[in-house]
Amino acid sequence: MEADRHSKYFMDSSVSRKLVDLIERNAHELALSCMRAINQHACCPTYRAHDQDELYRRFYNVYSQLGKWISREKSKQEIADHYTALGAQRCREGFALSEVIMALILTRRHIWLKVLSEGFIDSALDLNLALELNNRVVLFFDRATYFTSVGFEKEI
Repeated sequence: MEADRHSKYFMDSSVSRKLVDLIERNAHELALSCMRAINQHACCPTYRAHDQDELYRRFYNVYSQLGKWISREKSKQEIADHYTALGAQRCREGFALSEVIMALILTRRHIWLKVLSEGFIDSALDLNLALELNNRVVLFFDRATYFTSVGFEKEI
């Protein structure tokens, strides 16, 4: 009950909502930025060879739907199902598991870099809410990484 109330406050607070809106509104820019980082990363050769329009779509979907993924709107089981299937798909597509995990890490990292670059953090409360956003994003990506690995391993 307390966790649900805290989560509701988090998503309803104006700063938190502004931060999620910022990410979703800038999904195009974030997707391009993350693609550049992945394509330059030495341990992601399969991403460089993969269809770039498809990669863009994949990154864009994560960023543009962030609010749904980190809210209570998506259950842990929905995250598990989605990312287990994603892991299996990436395995069939010929990606190494390490590349897929690095892509998830870079996707998450670009969210925080965007928040920091926008200067939303003007007070201790803003910082606390930004850290709460970061914690929810990290939890989501931790689950996504774990279930992607599970799906990948099942496909091997």
